[in-house]
Amino acid sequence: MPTLPPDSDTLTLARALIARPSVTPDDQGCQQLLAERLAAIGFHIEHLRFGEVDNLWARRGTQSPLLCFAGHTDVVPPGPLEQWDSPPFEPQVRDGRLYGRGAADMKGSIAAFVVACEQFVAAHPTHQGSIAFLITSDEEGPSVNGTVKVVEVLEARSEKIDWCLVGEPSSSHRLGDIIKNGRRGSLNARLSIFGRQGHVAYPQLAENPIHHAAPALAELAAINWDNGNAFFPPTTFQISNIHAGTGANNVIPGQVDLLINFRFSTELTHQQIQEKTEALLNRYGLKYRIEWSLSGNPFLTPSGELVAASIAAIRTGTGQQAELSTAGGTSDGRFIAPTGAQVLELGPVNASIHQINEQVGVQELETLTAIYQGILTRLLPPAG
Repeated sequence: MPTLPPDSDTLTLARALIARPSVTPDDQGCQQLLAERLAAIGFHIEHLRFGEVDNLWARRGTQSPLLCFAGHTDVVPPGPLEQWDSPPFEPQVRDGRLYGRGAADMKGSIAAFVVACEQFVAAHPTHQGSIAFLITSDEEGPSVNGTVKVVEVLEARSEKIDWCLVGEPSSSHRLGDIIKNGRRGSLNARLSIFGRQGHVAYPQLAENPIHHAAPALAELAAINWDNGNAFFPPTTFQISNIHAGTGANNVIPGQVDLLINFRFSTELTHQQIQEKTEALLNRYGLKYRIEWSLSGNPFLTPSGELVAASIAAIRTGTGQQAELSTAGGTSDGRFIAPTGAQVLELGPVNASIHQINEQVGVQELETLTAIYQGILTRLLPPAG
């Protein structure tokens, strides 16, 4: 692996980004910093703001194919400051690791994106095709005024992304050991089941919605929704929150409220899940209200140019063979894949993301920069 000098461009940019406390949706000037760097190497800059969310669309070139680097400048709150070994927005390097909120998720990747492009353009100013950046400050939050809105703008003007690299921390144990070539769908619901409040000593005068709900919930939890397939694990159902009662131990509640989630494969549609769930609730004769919310459908990028280029660049940069995986949560790739783009997530090790003392290896950043540059070179070779 290359040796990272103390004044590495990637490390310097990552530190500058981490120093901006850009908790969702406040970008804190991160995108302006990126825009200035990209404009200097020939990118056309568009700042797209929707509601309180800042988005950056930057493109170099007008021809296809278009390779897009996608990511987010927003971070989750740091949590209790006293539990950090150093202030979360004062990046520090200790024992070869860069510490700070966003180091791994995903300001380190964004820094590697930018520096890889700077190095690539310097070496190949007349490369084929185009390069773009789609950066939002809304990924860690509601995700309603970020990437999804930018994609709508691009679709309206028939601007198509061919290949998209999302810089989410995809690696598990070593940089590049895992590439996410898809994600399961995520379907949420708020379920309220109604009874009648009463005194626990007179249950005949009340209806306990928890008792009524329990058999139906047990059946939902036991259903084998599907067996998955070669790319996706089986669909899962989880109750993430349940609340009922007044807080008193002598009152039968009149209502129980639940939050539920389905992570589903391509073997099912979200409509099929909804229909099957509601049919089961109806079969138990429950009085209920359910509000559905689809976070994203499953998507998959099979073998193709982007997969091949990424695997080859990782092999060159690390000497290892990357594994394709669709495990884990959702990402903004779910908004880009439906446009027909090949989408992969490739970034640093995810062991410390959203945790106290979030960190990334300093050498990891330099190797990641080389991998991104290797992908650029393979997909957009010099023209002529």
